[in-house]
Formats: sequence, C-alpha cells, structure tokens
Amino acid sequence: MAKPLTDSEKRKQISVRGLAGLGDVAEVRKSFNRHLHFTLVKDRNVATPRDYFFALAHTVRDHLVGRWIRTQQHYYERDPKRIYYLSLEFYMGRTLQNTMVNLGLQNACDEAIYQLGLDLEELEEIEEDAGLGNGGLGRLAACFLDSMATLGLAAYGYGIRYEFGIFNQKIVNGWQVEEADDWLRYGNPWEKARPEYMLPVHFYGRVEHTPDGVKWLDTQVVLAMPYDTPVPGYKNNTVNTMRLWSAKAPNDFKLQDFNVGDYIEAVLDRNLAENISRVLYPNDNFFEGKELRLKQEYFVVAATLQDIIRRFKSSKFGCRDPVRTCFETFPDKVAIQLNDTHPALSIPELMRILVDVEKVDWDKAWEITKKTCAYTNHTVLPEALERWPVSMFEKLLPRHLEIIYAINQRHLDHVAALFPGDVDRLRRMSVIEEGDCKRINMAHLCVIGSHAVNGVARIHSEIVKQSVFKDFYELEPEKFQNKTNGITPRRWLLLCNPGLADTIVEKIGEEFLTDLSQLKKLLPLENKLKFSAFLEKEYKVKINPSSMFDVHVKRIHEYKRQLLNCLHVVTLYNRIKRDPAKAFVPRTVMIGGKAAPGYHMAKLIIKLVTSIGDVVNHDPVVGDRLKVIFLENYRVSLAEKVIPAADLSQQISTAGTEASGTGNMKFMLNGALTIGTMDGANVEMAEEAGAENLFIFGLRVEDVEALDRKGYNAREYYDHLPELKQAVDQISSGFFSPKEPDCFKDIVNMLMHHDRFKVFADYEAYMQCQAQVDQLYRNPKEWTKKVIRNIACSGKFSSDRTITEYAREIWGVEPSDLQIPPPNIPRD
Repeated sequence: MAKPLTDSEKRKQISVRGLAGLGDVAEVRKSFNRHLHFTLVKDRNVATPRDYFFALAHTVRDHLVGRWIRTQQHYYERDPKRIYYLSLEFYMGRTLQNTMVNLGLQNACDEAIYQLGLDLEELEEIEEDAGLGNGGLGRLAACFLDSMATLGLAAYGYGIRYEFGIFNQKIVNGWQVEEADDWLRYGNPWEKARPEYMLPVHFYGRVEHTPDGVKWLDTQVVLAMPYDTPVPGYKNNTVNTMRLWSAKAPNDFKLQDFNVGDYIEAVLDRNLAENISRVLYPNDNFFEGKELRLKQEYFVVAATLQDIIRRFKSSKFGCRDPVRTCFETFPDKVAIQLNDTHPALSIPELMRILVDVEKVDWDKAWEITKKTCAYTNHTVLPEALERWPVSMFEKLLPRHLEIIYAINQRHLDHVAALFPGDVDRLRRMSVIEEGDCKRINMAHLCVIGSHAVNGVARIHSEIVKQSVFKDFYELEPEKFQNKTNGITPRRWLLLCNPGLADTIVEKIGEEFLTDLSQLKKLLPLENKLKFSAFLEKEYKVKINPSSMFDVHVKRIHEYKRQLLNCLHVVTLYNRIKRDPAKAFVPRTVMIGGKAAPGYHMAKLIIKLVTSIGDVVNHDPVVGDRLKVIFLENYRVSLAEKVIPAADLSQQISTAGTEASGTGNMKFMLNGALTIGTMDGANVEMAEEAGAENLFIFGLRVEDVEALDRKGYNAREYYDHLPELKQAVDQISSGFFSPKEPDCFKDIVNMLMHHDRFKVFADYEAYMQCQAQVDQLYRNPKEWTKKVIRNIACSGKFSSDRTITEYAREIWGVEPSDLQIPPPNIPRD
C-alpha cells in the first residue's frame, strides 16, 4: 500500500496555512526554546514529548495575548452592544492547531518544529480534548464562538469549567464502560484564572417581604471563580473571551455555625460546595431532574448576570447618572442568548436583580428582560424538556419561585383576556404544570421571557410553531424565527482537511466547477489511507482502503436509529453468505458514539454493533468485502480524523426528530455523500445541492404523522419482508451472541412492540437506497461529480452565515470586517 504523505510533507505545498517567513520561523524557534528552558530549569534535565507540547502551546499563546488585550481595550473604548452566549456546554476539542490556523501561524510553527527535529502532528496529539459537552448543542456553541470572533462581534461565551468533562468511553467485551475524563490533570495552557473577578452565588435561605422591598436571607454562599480562555477570530486580530466559572467554598464555609464541633469535618465539607462544577451531566436529549444539575444551572446564570451588570455599569457609556441605576439602555448594550432552556433561570434572575436589588418597577423590569433575552430551542423530544419540581425550587431558590409565579400570573391574565373562558388553553400555556407533582416548564418560561425564539433548521422551526409551542405562536407569531445551524469552516475544513482546502483555494471560481479531474486525484484516497493506518494502529484491524467508508457517528440514541444501520449490515452479511460468488461493493461500516451511562437501550445498541462486528469480521467467506468497526470514544479530535476519510455519511433519524444535525454538514463540506431522511438540516442540504445529489429515503414528517394516526404495526413489516425477518430473527435467536442467546431480547421486543421511531417502516426504502449507493460507488467519475456538487453547495452551512443572521435579526448588531491592528503596530 502506498504510504500516505505526512501532513508535514503536505503542508510544505499548502498556501492556506500562512507563509512561513524566515523571521517568523526564527522567532517561533527562539520562543519555543525559551519556554522549554524554563520548564526544564524548574523540573528536570530531560524533555518529554509533553514538555515539547507545552513549550509550543505557550509559544502560540504568546501570540494571542497582545491581540486579546488589544481587542478587549477596543471594546472598552467603543462600547459596542455585547453579546452573551450562555450555555451549560462548550464542546471545544483541542485548541493548539485551531489557534495556529486562526493566527496564520501554522506553517511557521511547522517549519520551526521541524528544524528542531520534532514532528508537529505528534505534539498536537498530546493535547487533551476539552470535552465540556455531550454532542451537537455543545459543539454548536464552540462553532458559534469561532464565528462571532471572526465576524468581529463583541461576544462572550459563559459556561461552567467542569473538572470532569464527558466520560472517556472504553469498550470491554463489547460493552461501553465509562472512565472519568481528568482533562486538567497536566494543566490547561489556554486558560487564565481571574480571582479578582470572583463572585458570590446564593442558594437556599428564605424570603422576607419588608417595607424596603424583598430580601432573600440566610442563604448559603458558593463563590464563582472565573477562568478565561481566548477565542481568536480568523486572521482579523480579534480575540474574544470564553469565561467559565468554577465553584469554590468561601473560607468560612461551615465554620460560621456556632455549634461547629469538628473543624476538620467542616473543612472537608468544602467539597460539597465545590461539587457544583465537578462534572458534566452526560445526557444528550434527556432531562434528569437532579438537584445538583439545577444548582449548576443557577450557578452559571447568577455569576454571569452579575458579571454582565458589572460590565454594563462600568462601561464608559453605560449611563449618564452618577450612581448608574438607569437600566433603560440595558437592552441596547446587552444581548443574552439562551442555548436551550438550561440557562432559563437568567429570566427570573435578571428580574430579581432589577426589581429587588436595583429597585426598577416590575413592568419596566419585565420589558428590559424580554428585550434582552432570546431563546434557542434544540429539541422536540418530550423526554428532553426540562420540567423542574416546584418543591425543589421552593427549597433551593425560594425567591425565584415567587418571581416565576408572578410572571406566570401576569402571562395567564393576558391570555385569559384574549381567550375568555378557554381554560384548557390556560392549562396548556401555563409555566406551572399542575398534577401530583407540580412542575415548572422551563421552555414556557423561556418563550414568555424572550423577544425571540428560534429553531435550528427550517423544518424544526416549523414543527416548533405548529406543535411544540403552537399556542404561543398563535399569541405572538412575530417572536418565532428560524436560524439554521452551521459549522465553522476553519476547524471543519482548513484544520481537518488541508489537502482539500488547498485544492479549493487554487481552483475557486469557474475552474473549480469545470476541472473536476483535480479533485478526483486528491479527494478520497489520501485521507482514507491515513485513517486506515490510524485504524490499524489503534484497533489492530486491517481494512481495505478502496472499500466504501460508510460512517455513522453521533450520540447513540433510539431516534438516531443506529439500529436501522445494523439491520442493513446484517442483511448485507446474509446476502454475501447466500451468494458468495457475486460481486459486492466492499464496505467498511464505522459506527461510533457515546451512550448516556443510564440509558440501557443505547448501551445495548453498542453491544449489538460490536457483536455483529465479531461475527462479520471473522467470517472467511466475507473476507474484506464487509467490515464492521465500532469507533471507540468518539469525540471532537476523532471526528477531525474520520470525517475527512468518509465516503458515505449516515443521517437516518426518523423524520421530525433531529432538530438540525451538524455532523451532516461537516461530512458534506469534506466530500462525503449523504444517505438520509428528510429530517433536520438534511432537507436544506438537499435543497442546496439538489436532492438527486444526496441519497434521500424514507417517511416524510407527514407520513410519520399519518402512520401515528393509523397506528404503527411493526409486525406487518416483519411478516412481509423476508430479509428483515431473517435479520431480526438472527438478532433475537442469539446468532450474534451465541454465549448469551437472550442478550438482545430487549432490542427485539422494543422493535416489535413499542418502537416510537418506526425502524421497520423505513427498512425497505433504506435497503433500496443503499443499493443505489452501491451502484453509484461502482462509477467513480459519477460519484466524484456528486461529491464536488455537494462541496460546492455547502456554503450555506457555515456558522458565519448563521451568526450573521442571529446578529441582524435577534441581537440587533452588524458584523464587522474591521481588522484590529496587530500588537506590533502602534495604536492611533
């Protein structure tokens, strides 16, 4: 097999990575040696690869600092409207290479490191992923930060500095096993602690209504310590800030109690307060009503709002009056975007500060709050909606409960005036759900308390208006918008696929659309060879690089239908066994993703994939015509390797369930073809590239609704499709789990009797569509034409376009292409 070029060799010819001027290279070398020297003087006399990584990270960080300070100074002087993106997740991945790309330093660093006898790619592999997210929602936040900086917006990401991010996934005997993600073990070169901005956050206590207003008393205090991470824009010298809060116990914690008998015990109990920022909840699209999670949500909100108000008050144009109690201009200077309902407490918290602390009257405060906040909805699955027990609020946040009741009362009075006598509408629209356990519907709170509500793909935003928030849409249709998600082309093209990026740069314009041959040479093979080598090293599997790389990577969830993929694989296996002499298009099927630790069915699905792999991969009749690989510990840094190598991208959720999807866009941009349902952003991808350039199959939203009305009966499909029956019977009988024949009975039982996501209903269409995939793959020229068409039409799915729409249509700010002068040029 031809040995793939190393990235280092390839980068020599690559323009998109910044020219390596001799001065730059010399400067990087000098700085690198200086950092390395300090490391070694402190510690040892022999450098490890990790020492080299830190020396390089600190060298690159040095190039950020001047730009960072200058950007913040620039904002302070111009006092633009500031954008605050609040999210409980920021799935950042690695930072080193992204920073080099955005500063145009990659080639200089590459050359300098090469001259020092080291390999840049090896050093990049040492960095830990910052895995502070579960999947789409957290990665979207990271792409948005990149775009906001690139578009010159005065934006801040606010979240939690989890000590432990998303767990590391190990596969043991085919089952997922979780391991704590101790990502800070060796230190984080990109963050800067800011103890001078530490803030108190209050919990529990009681409320007193006094003549001087409302007081929240006898609270427990936890301190929020900020850690700032720079967020560089692409070659525009703008460096924004992501500020993550870490929980710290106050020094008198548990020692204020008169009766404290045990000093040691009290100091040990500091952990209880500090547990708030200990670990990311590993659920994707599922609500788990735990008190610690509610504490995390209030913790990030309370600290962030204090920070926002401090910055508003101290800004040069914040206010005319000396004590700055005038909040009239607040919505002109501040936009708060709520990434799902997780930071929904921003709404009552802002009301509490305005009314109780700043003494603004209620109606004025409510107007300010609504004008400031906007809410992004990320899911229509009912099990994902946050519904907190009133009893938990009563204990943890008593004043916020009162405020929510007051908000709800005024809201219901308004609805009742418009729809007199419609009590069912009042029940449906209330923030408080009555029942054996009274609950607070956080989505309703967000809709009522925001001036804009958006879905994340056109089809999703329509479903939001027509079903999830139908009553609210009838009340205020002007509030509802669509903002189709996007991805940053810096990380998801320049960084992960330098060869393709450079070919596009050379060929852009007419030539790119006419001279298809160039791309055909370059496209699939280079990345596939490289990933094949990676798989051999990591998984000890030999794979055929000329096979079709069929990739299905995302969180494991019933609605994403990894089971439909499994049924296709088993059917393919059966066809090869039935007719071994026939010519089959060889495939390497790769499935990857994490299952929430408490999600039994998702963990069983992983076991099924690994079990099918055990049978298929060791069957000599099959040979290298079919391989099934479960990609362990799928994460941002693994996505950067697998996506550029993929031929086929699987996006096969039941129509109406995937709000948008963003992995689908990354595959499109990197030259994979999509097999998918008309769900989420797939609909708009088909519209942009032409439906004939994707493999679209299956029920549409209307068909799913019709099938629900009729009643979905899985057995009909099972009885009428012999290949489906065979596959299901094999899974059921223990063909893939001979040592444990009953292993998959829960899966089969679910598929046959209570499958909310109608896997069997799409099986036949999926199989036929996969046959069309095979047919096209046999004709590389035609396949490549479709690939190029897809890449050329992927422009809409840049997060720069998404953020430009948020800026103009929700935040009321204009993106700017103004270059802040670099630190080496004196300011005006």
